Order: sequence, then structure tokens, then C-alpha cells
Amino acid sequence: MSASSSRSSSSGLGPNAVIGIVGGGQLGRMSAMAAARLGFRTHILTQEANGPAAQVAHAVTLGAYEDHTALEAFARAVDVVTFEFENISADALDCLAQHCPVHPSGAILRISQDRLAEKTFLSSAEIPLAPWHAVTDHASLHAAAEALGFPFILKTTRNGYDGKGQARVYEAAQLEEAFASLAPHPLVAEGMVDFACELSVMVVRGTDGTTRCFAPGLNHHRDGILDLTLAPAPVPQETAQQAQALAITIAEKLDLVGILGVEMFLDRSGALLVNEMAPRPHNSGHWTMDACPADQFEMHIRAVAGLPLPPAIRHSDAVMKNLVGPDDMALWPQILATPGLLPHLYGKEEARDGRKMGHVNILFPCGSLPGALGIQDALGPLATRAEEEQEEDCA
Repeated sequence: MSASSSRSSSSGLGPNAVIGIVGGGQLGRMSAMAAARLGFRTHILTQEANGPAAQVAHAVTLGAYEDHTALEAFARAVDVVTFEFENISADALDCLAQHCPVHPSGAILRISQDRLAEKTFLSSAEIPLAPWHAVTDHASLHAAAEALGFPFILKTTRNGYDGKGQARVYEAAQLEEAFASLAPHPLVAEGMVDFACELSVMVVRGTDGTTRCFAPGLNHHRDGILDLTLAPAPVPQETAQQAQALAITIAEKLDLVGILGVEMFLDRSGALLVNEMAPRPHNSGHWTMDACPADQFEMHIRAVAGLPLPPAIRHSDAVMKNLVGPDDMALWPQILATPGLLPHLYGKEEARDGRKMGHVNILFPCGSLPGALGIQDALGPLATRAEEEQEEDCA
């Protein structure tokens, strides 16, 4: 199907247009399902024959993300391309862009997939960050330690997620070991933040420059993996508005088309510091699937397809709980039998330790999000009452 034959009378794509999605994981799956609700077809480029996205897509191309022949054939079969994970080559997106629109762009991916490029961009845009230094060699490593003080965090610039690719350095004796254990170089050294909590904001921007922003969520982690997101975040209204304004500024500075997840810390003084960004749907935005008329996936598909963006409103407060590994999946029968738990399973064949297998959402009337004990009660079989997992709200 050609792009011209699938365009509606407006500038956006019309029914039965084909959305190309690079990547076959759960974010691609949920994006494909949102696209189907809007009357679109999806074509997945993936290296996994029976992955989560392939199970629900109209068409699948199995191929390497660096194979320019496969990329060209894929681009010619779709009307627009987006991606659902960042560990792909920005050069591959540039190749695709020669044949059809690509949103978000390869230029944005180049920034977001490299921590050094990301921090340089955010600093140039006057976005508040934790103190940081580029570490290219032993001399800059020791200079960063002197400037930041101990402890600080040393991170790889690429391919770090769910707590991977980083080391905490508590004293000078650990410097060389930490530097040698992380690769590839260069690295980024970040000062420790005395933070009260982590917030995340999902912002979407259309082809016409319209921006929409969901309410910030409050994130709790376990073992470096997102465990719970509470929405809206229990923070002062002024803080929530500031977080949204920062996300919108970043989206506009990037000239984004599509959705962007922006993670930020709220420190003990009440200041917001942006941590990182992801130009795709985000785990911390899954609460929108049941709490909003148009969730993050529909908003993303609307944006990349050139459709109007509705307000990013919610009809309910929500808690999102990730289902991780075999322990959580062993509870699946109880989850299905528990009223109030809204389950979303990703179709992955093997439940490995640390692997996100799905999530559940729990809804509450607007303005009635409970405290920690009430949330644990609502989680039923998924409740975790360990004291160390009960963080204080930021209000």
C-alpha cells in the first residue's frame, strides 16, 4: 500500500494504512493493538518470530536491524515507521527515512540512546540535571571524582536499562575497578541526588506541533526494575505542573513527533532534576491503558500517523504493578480471580528472573488514590508488605 493511497482527506493517515514498528517486544505489541483500534494495520520488523508484537500484527518481517536490504523492503511496505525500543541503529532509521516518514527521527534516537549526548543536549536546553561529568580516560575519571565527591555513580553511555551498566563508587580505591568493569568507554559520572522520589511524565507531540502531557507518575523500583507506578504522583500541584512543563520543553526542543517518556528526580528541597528520556511508549505509562480515554499507545500512534491528539486526561487514578519473572507469573490464576486487578499479559514464552511478563492496573476514583497500605490491600496476591519497599510519598 502506498502512502498516497492510504491518506485521508486531512493530512493524517486514513483507515487501513500500515504503521511500521521496528522491534517486536511488548511495547510494539501494545502499540499494534492501539493501532488496530484506530483502523490501522501494523507491520513489525523483528528478529523474533513469535515475539509479543508479532502475535498481534498484520504482517511481520524477520530481519536484522542493520540489513539495509531488509530495511528498504520493510519501508516500502508501510506508510510510516516508528520504533518500540532504542537498542537499534540510528543509521537504520536514516535508511528507512529515505523511503517513508520515520517518527521519532533518527536524530532524536542518537541523542536518547547515548547518555553523554543526552546530557549534553539537556544541558544546552537549560534543563535541570544532577551534576555530571564525561569520563573518557583515567585522568577524567579522577577529575570527575574530585568534582563530584563520593559516592557517585559511574554509567555506560549506551545500552543501560533496569539498573544495568552502572556502578556506585564509594571511595577512591574503587575508581579503577569500576572504570574497568564498565564498557564501552566513554562513561558518564553522575553525582548522587538526595531525592525524595522518582517521577515520570509521558508527553506526546503531533506533526502539527500540538503537545499533550499525561499526569506525572510516581515510580517505585525493586532490584533496579520498575515495580509500581502511582498516578497521579502524590506531589504538590505546582510540582506536577513543573514536571509537565519540563517534559513539554524537551519535546519541543527535540522537534519530537510521537511520545516521549521523561524520568526525573524530585529532591528533598523540592527541585526537579531530569534523569533520562525515552522516545517511545514507556513502562511507567502503562497505567494510562485503563485510566485514560486515550492511553499512551493510542496517543503515540495518533501522533506518528498525523491524527489529532485528544486531551491527555484520566477518568480514574491508577496503580500499575509489573509482573516480573516466574514468581509473579506463578500467581497468574490468583490474579485472574481477584476483582479489581486489570491484567495485561505480553505473550512471552519463558518467565525468566528479571523479565517483565506483563502488568496489572488498579483503578480508583479520581482524587482517592490510597496510601501505601491501601495500595497493598488492593494488590491482593501481589502485595509486598516489606518495610523497605514502602517509600514515603513526596507531598
